[in-house]
Amino acid sequence: MANALKGIKVLELASFIAGPYCAMMLADQGADVIKVERPGVGDENRTEPPFINGESAPFMLWNRNKRSVTLDLKTDEGKEQLLKLVDDADVLIENYRTGAMERLGLGYDELSKRNKKLIYASISGYGRTGEFAEKGGFDLVIQGFTGLMALTGEEKAGPHRLPIPVCDIAAGLYLTVGVLTALQARTHTGRGQKIETSLFEAGLSLQLYEAATVFATNAAPAKLGQKHRGVAPYQIFRTGTDHITIGVAQQNFWLKLCGIIDRRELLEDPRFTTNALRVANIDELVPLIEDALAAKPGEEWLELLESAGIPCGIIQTTDRALAHEHTAVRQMVVQVEHPVAGNTRTLGIPIKLSDTPGAIRRPAPVLGEHNSEVFGETASAELMAASGS
Repeated sequence: MANALKGIKVLELASFIAGPYCAMMLADQGADVIKVERPGVGDENRTEPPFINGESAPFMLWNRNKRSVTLDLKTDEGKEQLLKLVDDADVLIENYRTGAMERLGLGYDELSKRNKKLIYASISGYGRTGEFAEKGGFDLVIQGFTGLMALTGEEKAGPHRLPIPVCDIAAGLYLTVGVLTALQARTHTGRGQKIETSLFEAGLSLQLYEAATVFATNAAPAKLGQKHRGVAPYQIFRTGTDHITIGVAQQNFWLKLCGIIDRRELLEDPRFTTNALRVANIDELVPLIEDALAAKPGEEWLELLESAGIPCGIIQTTDRALAHEHTAVRQMVVQVEHPVAGNTRTLGIPIKLSDTPGAIRRPAPVLGEHNSEVFGETASAELMAASGS
């Protein structure tokens, strides 16, 4: 069965996470992604531990389904070879510092003259305009700059970094949406266009509740720890054995919860009658709920809560989550055979299409693995063009 993006050719001139993550999303849905890397060095992520038979496990995860070629873009030969690839490409993804691609003669204005259908997808730390346009941007720094760190962690503790590269991943997802949007627009206009996003915009755009708070009050959002900014109770709770999550996102859930924990008097307490009041008085409410939850083990509470339809769940470590039977049902762990690392696992495809599903077709490439294959295809295309075939 054909993948949705079969026939779409993507050139990836990107390293680290955000740009390669976007390219992976496109490759998973069938695009032919050619990863252009520096000879002898490649993507910096190739050096990140842990390793499997010398191959970086992180690199392999978000560079699957791609082909790798090596080009020195500072040489005339390397640049000319890239331009030949650009001539029949649909998308080019780049995350060079602002101005670098233009200095190489590979900016959007230059490349769009060669290929008017080219979609030029650019990702950076802070965006290509403004006083920070030329600053390099990394997830760590952007989490601090956009306010995410000031929101994360325990209430009375200092700023805390989210342990996942949330700005990188979100920026990669936004760029993917941009590419797909531009591909759709091209069906109407016949032309490509330039797409731009940044880790900065990703970090800001994730703060929905927080931005709403600032716009409404002109005050910095308070650090909440486990609490939710707009719903209560909606957090982690300690039970008689362990911790569980309970999400009382609707008033009827609140009514049911008070019955399940045998604290019906809370329904009449003027501090907790509405969601807004529970949010305002959450510090008083949580100990009352946890006192009740201490009477039984977490597993028993989960059974009662789930039978009542109240959102709840166990708290798992990543290894347990990946090994869970539901993960297998949803095909979110997939086996791949790497030429060096051997049989390895990768994350599955989170987007499920019924008629044109994505697929893990190939493992992450070894540096320059597809030089002969890709450049041979380019040479064959030139011969066919020259012969009029």
